[in-house]
Amino acid sequence: MERVAPLVSVVIPTRNKPPLVVRAVRSALRQTLDAIEVIVVVDGSDEATVQALGPIGDSRLIVKPLSRNLGPAEARNAGVEAARGRWIAFLDHDDEWLPNKLDLQLCTARQSTFRHPIISCRFIKRSETTDVVLPRRLPASGELMSEYLFRRTRLFGGEGLVQTSTIFTAKELLQKVPFRTESRRHDDIDWLFRASRRDDTVVQFVTASEPLAIWHREEHLQTISSQKDWRFSLSWIQQNRYLVTPRAYASFLLTWLSANAIEQGDRSAFWLLVKDAYRHGAPSALDVCVFVGIWLIPQGLRRWFASCLSAARGR
Repeated sequence: MERVAPLVSVVIPTRNKPPLVVRAVRSALRQTLDAIEVIVVVDGSDEATVQALGPIGDSRLIVKPLSRNLGPAEARNAGVEAARGRWIAFLDHDDEWLPNKLDLQLCTARQSTFRHPIISCRFIKRSETTDVVLPRRLPASGELMSEYLFRRTRLFGGEGLVQTSTIFTAKELLQKVPFRTESRRHDDIDWLFRASRRDDTVVQFVTASEPLAIWHREEHLQTISSQKDWRFSLSWIQQNRYLVTPRAYASFLLTWLSANAIEQGDRSAFWLLVKDAYRHGAPSALDVCVFVGIWLIPQGLRRWFASCLSAARGR
């Protein structure tokens, strides 16, 4: 008997994190939307993960091992290729969902006037000490993705975010605009920028204010996004300058990359980032203020103040 095609295919790329991916899978299978399939793409040789998923025993779970390690972008593309649902939702193996996430996102997508909406939602950023609900603001009508994600309008970040585990969109869009596999960093943002440029696509958020996912950021968890490499990120944004506005470009260099360079202890970035931001971007006064603060205020003091502010907002 042929299985009925699901409405939504959940794609979870994973490698060498059996306990985490089991938690992620269980959160997907607990969704109030039952008409789903959960495709775990095991990115390379990883028998421990395959064995850990076996006892779950849900017919909606599909484990797809890859013959070799290809990276998250290509693993997501492989999951999309195998998906039978009209809609795709991505879930990173170290994150989890709240039960009504897919139901609310599917409802929002069906109500959209765009052929290929990209539906996101608020989420909980969880650390050992606190929970913070992000993003702090949603995109304004007509706001470009690069401005929403990169342009700073307040002293501290967290304003505009589309976290990978909140992305819900049509399989057709992902087939037309797949993840670029040549990069193992920024592939989610890169995809958002390219996909949202289409006339039939828009990034929308679930109107409900409550968070629908949990983004785990415990210090002991080593992820690609937590491993800073400001020179790689600079090369990426320079090659993709056409995808961002001059204001977003300057803000990315003076705030994001400056903070990364300081974390890596590389003060050679100072003048390089300033020159490139003014040569190819349009820095704001706030960008400059944040840039000066990053380079002059000790990193420990900045982190302490930011954590206090986040804790206050999370209450």
